[in-house]
Amino acid sequence: MTDRYTDKPFLRFVDAYVLKAIGHLDDATETYCKAMVPQLEQSFGVTGSWERIVEQQMKFGSELPGQIRKIWTDGMVRFKQGNGTAPDPVQFAYLFVDKNLRRD
Repeated sequence: MTDRYTDKPFLRFVDAYVLKAIGHLDDATETYCKAMVPQLEQSFGVTGSWERIVEQQMKFGSELPGQIRKIWTDGMVRFKQGNGTAPDPVQFAYLFVDKNLRRD
């Protein structure tokens, strides 16, 4: 299995964006994203938080985090009913990004 981020390093930030929107971004990834802001600013010629840079580069609207959170919350109930367990937030983020947000 190949690493999800091989040749797609920005994808890590898009995944993190979705995880943050649903309240499941782990501290280590949040720290990494914050630490990478200077490199993101230099690469894209913009300034701001890593979240704002993702929004600018991906052309996300300000309503997107709320929409992602609603999809997660609504889907979580159905998933639990159908499977008897809670969904994996990381798996949700990967699937959501791959289906709705990837541009490669």
